[in-house]
Amino acid sequence: MTKPETRSAPAGDMAGVMALDLTFATPTPEMAAYFQKCRDKIGFVPNVLAAYAHDMKKLEAFAAFYNDLMLAPSGLTKLEREMIAVAVSSENKCFYCLTAHGAAVRQLSGDPVLGEMMAMNYRVADLPARQRAMLDFAVKMTRASHEIGEADRQALRDAGLSDRDIWDIAAVAGFFNMSNRMASAVDMRPNAEYHEQAR
Repeated sequence: MTKPETRSAPAGDMAGVMALDLTFATPTPEMAAYFQKCRDKIGFVPNVLAAYAHDMKKLEAFAAFYNDLMLAPSGLTKLEREMIAVAVSSENKCFYCLTAHGAAVRQLSGDPVLGEMMAMNYRVADLPARQRAMLDFAVKMTRASHEIGEADRQALRDAGLSDRDIWDIAAVAGFFNMSNRMASAVDMRPNAEYHEQAR
């Protein structure tokens, strides 16, 4: 895989990452360390980070927001946040995010079938009422956010979710709607390693 922190991309070198021919920026020490942390932890730098690496400010902002949404303390588990990512990405038919976050659902749940259900149609999964309500809300946000009203928020409360949880559901769903659209617009390609994980 292309290593953003060690060289610039000549014409066509981004073909395995995305369709745009952009030059990798010189990484900040923080981003160079982040790339190394990715290699140490998962064995590769996700292509979404490589795609943003033409602009260090945008990469830093993207990585900081992603890490806060997906890894920081929350009333939602890490698995639930990944489930939202996959349900939203399924609605948007985002190849990159379905592949990458489908792998995360498989890993975190230890259940490859659940990962496939999330990617294809979460409604076929036997989910607790809390998770079904959470995903229904995230999908409605994706399809018709202007139709969300107090009844939708109350349905989440009735399923045991707090107002802070509702904020986090909306933030994760909103982030992945943005990410899906960016990935589709630039033809971002998932790392091959994702396809093999937790099968």
